[in-house]
Amino acid sequence: MNNKNTGMIATIATALICGCCALFTCILGIGGLTGNGTMSLGNSTQPMPPAVGAVFLCLSFIMIIIPVAVGFFTLRKKPETIAEETPASNEPLPPAS
Repeated sequence: MNNKNTGMIATIATALICGCCALFTCILGIGGLTGNGTMSLGNSTQPMPPAVGAVFLCLSFIMIIIPVAVGFFTLRKKPETIAEETPASNEPLPPAS
């Protein structure tokens, strides 16, 4: 496989994995910010604080950015490098001693 296929597979895999997690955390974050979320710790159930909802929304934003960054860095065109063997100008090379 060449680098373009590997980059495409990495982008699709991270989009599926991070996309599903981001959707779930975004729903939890919206629920926490609106006051509709609950947390269960042991036998007690209490409302989720809005700060936890904000953290979930920030985490979902980060998980959405990850596949975009992976796609950008793996699928971008890399600049062509000039071979080191060619001289920088048309001047003749000095004789070897």
